[in-house]
Amino acid sequence: MDPSRRGVLGAGLYSVALTVPGWPDHIGRLEKLKADPHTRIGMAEVESVIAMTEKISALDDQFGGRTARPMAAAFMVNNIAPYLKATATDEVRKAMLSAAADHLYLTGYMAVDERLDLLGQSYYTKALELALAAGDHLTYCTTLRGMSVQAVELGHGQAALRYADAASVASPEAGPRMRAFLAGQQAHALAQTGDRAGALAMLHSAEVAMEQAESKAKAHGSYDPSSLAYHVAQVNYELGDRAGAIRALQHSEKVRPSVYRRARVRHRAMLAEWQLEAGRLEEAVQSWNLALNDFPHVQSGRADDRFRTMLSATAPHRRNPHVRELLVT
Repeated sequence: MDPSRRGVLGAGLYSVALTVPGWPDHIGRLEKLKADPHTRIGMAEVESVIAMTEKISALDDQFGGRTARPMAAAFMVNNIAPYLKATATDEVRKAMLSAAADHLYLTGYMAVDERLDLLGQSYYTKALELALAAGDHLTYCTTLRGMSVQAVELGHGQAALRYADAASVASPEAGPRMRAFLAGQQAHALAQTGDRAGALAMLHSAEVAMEQAESKAKAHGSYDPSSLAYHVAQVNYELGDRAGAIRALQHSEKVRPSVYRRARVRHRAMLAEWQLEAGRLEEAVQSWNLALNDFPHVQSGRADDRFRTMLSATAPHRRNPHVRELLVT
């Protein structure tokens, strides 16, 4: 948990063959923590964990995983761990396990953003364990989807599909936004494995579910039309439709809320890469310039990867005046 030991903790290789606990088989089997009889917690402590997780998540969206994860790790050690050992009613203990699981998922997501993939995977598996003990379907499925996102970004399509399918199976009574959330990721994984028909069918399911979710006046959730458009772009790209991928990603950028700065950097840089592949050099330079406007404010390993890709991708075009101006600024 010590931020100074991140390099040690992140050492090792991401495991493609990781076995995840299934919802029906392992629910409630977390080994009981040794209780501290001198400390008692109530719902106020649970609410404090939820509030801190929300605050750190907002910082992550704005400034990236390297900025926010040390805070999450310190809070986990100094606050959440003692709360999990404290005396509590069954209701409070279950709520605390759920809040802790969500915090662990976020911390894993930020580790992945730093490109500490093994560490992120470790956080994810512990989040699954706590979510199972809490009977928390939402965090369990969200974490599995996060594991699928990590796998597909690393090019492990089969593993990504396995995690996405496991999340879908574990959420039979999910609402339309969660169904869209999961189906969009399944579509991306299917496309990466080469299953064109399956990917398009699942993408259609995500679009139908999103229409149902958006039609509800008070619908709210992290999966929104910009996220769906991003999945449309990724599916099109994996299936070889570069023009369709570019259009969908441009639409995603247009409708994404402004608070998601780290995503804005990554996706604008990705758009530039795709535009360059399509021979649209000047458009690519424009997209990279937009990405660079926010890049200095984001501490993210994934954003750094995009910056390095920009340098290598533009190397053959350094004589172009637009590229020269991009690299100078």
